[in-house]
Amino acid sequence: MIKKILTATCLTFFLSLQVQCKDVIPSYGTTLHTKTYGFYQVGKKVELHKEPDENSEIVKTINWTSEKLTPEELSFDDVFSVFIGSKELALMAVDDETEDWVKLIYDNKNNQSGWFKKDDPYKFMTWIYFYNAYGKKYGLKILKDAPEVTEKLYSSPDENSQIVARINHPQYIKLNVLRGNWALVSVVDLDKIPKTGYIRWRSDEGVKYLFPDIK
Repeated sequence: MIKKILTATCLTFFLSLQVQCKDVIPSYGTTLHTKTYGFYQVGKKVELHKEPDENSEIVKTINWTSEKLTPEELSFDDVFSVFIGSKELALMAVDDETEDWVKLIYDNKNNQSGWFKKDDPYKFMTWIYFYNAYGKKYGLKILKDAPEVTEKLYSSPDENSQIVARINHPQYIKLNVLRGNWALVSVVDLDKIPKTGYIRWRSDEGVKYLFPDIK
């Protein structure tokens, strides 16, 4: 009887953790957002307009906390490209930009977007800026469906250059510098031997193969 109670308690606990866990971090590469400009870090209220004009129609108002999002018909995955509730980090994809406004995708599944008036110009991050900021801080992870080219480190940012090492089970990937669609990285693999070389972090079409390992 006691064993059943403990089992039920543990199951309830883990299920509650799953419900409360709202973090959104890409695990797989996708064609989604390949043509976007980057990310914008939003506050807890996001008021989106039809046009980049404060007098234009409001198409969506989104409010969020670390555990709850409204309107309820949207999910955290719909709205955010990156969301870490414990850090209050909420990033939405930028589809277009003017000097004072960014066009944010608020429904990733249906590619719905609206204009948001910038409240801080430094909250807008291009892809390069985002990778430099978060990739250098947290390191990179290889996404689960990344192609075979990401298993190799090259001597230069060119797939025709010499392969200097192979990656088997990376424990940590340190980002040193980005050069176009390539990244110079230092990898600590399962064998604990440091390896340094160039790796493809995205395709020519913008599909991401690696992503900052934000924790």
